[in-house]
Amino acid sequence: MAQEGMSAHNHYNDVEKKVGDGTPHPTVYVDPAQDVYYDPSKEKFLTRLGFNFESFKRAPGTTRGLVSHGDIPPEYLQHDNPLLQQKMKPRHLQMIAVGGSIGTGLFVGSGSALGNGGPAGILLAWIIMGVMLINVTQALGEMAIIYPVSGGFYTLASRMLDPAFAFAMGWNYVLQWAVVLPLEITVAGSTVQYWVPLAAWITIFMIVILIASAFGTLGYAEEEFWSSCLKLLVVILYIIIGIVCICGGGPAGGDFDTYQGARLWHEAPGAFPNGFKGVCAVFVTAAFSFAGTELVGLAATETPNPRKTMPSAVKNTFWRITLIYITSLTIVGLTIRSDDPDLYNGSGSDISPFVILMDRARIRGLNHLINLTICISVLSIGLSCVYAGSRTLTALAETGYAPKIFTYVDKSGRPLWSLVAILVFAPIAYINCADVGGEVFDWLVALSGLSTLITWLSICVTHIRFRKAWKVQGHSVEELPFKAIGGAYGSWLGAALIVIILIAQFYIGLFPIGGVESAGERAESFFLSYLAAPIMIGFYVIGYLWKRTLPRKAHEIDLDTGRKSWLTVEDMRAYRAERAAAPLYIRIYRMLFSN
Repeated sequence: MAQEGMSAHNHYNDVEKKVGDGTPHPTVYVDPAQDVYYDPSKEKFLTRLGFNFESFKRAPGTTRGLVSHGDIPPEYLQHDNPLLQQKMKPRHLQMIAVGGSIGTGLFVGSGSALGNGGPAGILLAWIIMGVMLINVTQALGEMAIIYPVSGGFYTLASRMLDPAFAFAMGWNYVLQWAVVLPLEITVAGSTVQYWVPLAAWITIFMIVILIASAFGTLGYAEEEFWSSCLKLLVVILYIIIGIVCICGGGPAGGDFDTYQGARLWHEAPGAFPNGFKGVCAVFVTAAFSFAGTELVGLAATETPNPRKTMPSAVKNTFWRITLIYITSLTIVGLTIRSDDPDLYNGSGSDISPFVILMDRARIRGLNHLINLTICISVLSIGLSCVYAGSRTLTALAETGYAPKIFTYVDKSGRPLWSLVAILVFAPIAYINCADVGGEVFDWLVALSGLSTLITWLSICVTHIRFRKAWKVQGHSVEELPFKAIGGAYGSWLGAALIVIILIAQFYIGLFPIGGVESAGERAESFFLSYLAAPIMIGFYVIGYLWKRTLPRKAHEIDLDTGRKSWLTVEDMRAYRAERAAAPLYIRIYRMLFSN
């Protein structure tokens, strides 16, 4: 079997490698300016942590922290690693995959979704979104493991599709997270504003996010790990309590001290209170609740060995969708009426069906735990905004579609000016303290409303083009260290579902639930739902006029730069044969949770 990996700490300018038959490659000269090796372990502890002046200086080179599998051709050694450091541990990546995107979309947004779609409508919408997202993450995992490049899916879209389209998608993605950041800070402040004024809470949460961001990748990863643990604990508690309440085991005197069953599905207003239109109205809320799932693709480049850690992260997405979202939303639909006035008469966490259930069941204390979890969740997503936006902005700069200043990565592994660029959007949260704050924020949300769906669509299309190029250029899928469960067909299914959802959102934007009284209201409703689409088109026009690029043909696509798996078909067959000889229980575990 081929050599499993190269040393992560070799500095070389002239390289001689041997291929499988023992024949040496010709000596290849690698430009020293592009091949400076930097070992951050030799820096002081405070420098590595990011808390002294030295840590803010530009990193002099790559760390060579990514493991390469197989015999990498010497001409690609200088593309071995991005400047970002590989600080993320397997436990971080697993929890980002399992609990990273659990937040207000599930805890709070599921309440308005229940009101629009009813108990059956929210299940149907989330299941459709879940099927689509499983295919998206499988496609993303296949590409991110073999190409753990800076910028993840943005960089791959630029390479496999069209740089102008990737420019539009990348800037749209940056704008999405830049806008969501002040929104999440405001939501966090609104959740606990009964203690001190909203402006004070906004200031506190901004400082917390700033401090966490100062720790760079490690700060984001550790915060995601522990906040995800708390979110999973609360969701599991909610599911257990919900099942007990549905069976009539709630405290005496509460609403759930007698058997409930599925009566809310049969009693008025029924399973689908607003029919087809209600289900259409739920899709964007469902998409919002899953936003951030694609971050595992960005994190691959900051994980030492994506081939080892990414497969389980990708597969954990399936379990999160199945066990967390579908189960908890089933309980929401069985315990809370879709026309319950408490879903509409309140703000922040007061309209969360999770909190309403605890109040109605008269279970003391847990409503405060859920409030705390919601608060931590929005802080977690706020930090994800900074992480995702800064990494994508850095990749845009590296590919020539953003100012070069954003390529700056310091000795602590932080894309410093990209972080600053995203963090400057945080003070927009103070607008919510003004009388017009709510209206302004509606339009800010509209800016990012469809961005997540556009990103997922680009991942599916990128994967389809990757598979096409892989085949055209003479490669076999057996060479891939991880294969998407549905292959290219899964990406076609995911893309088709996203297009259907975009059409449904277009329909609900023109014909909202409850109707409109004037053409002006209809236009406002449409742009609040679909503003991201013309912005995306505008970005594409700018990108095309700037670089004048066209979509690449399959044989023109670069499949080698940044590639980290060079194992042959024979290598992979030997590897899989070895794993197939493992005991049955190990093979079952690998099939469900690993690779």
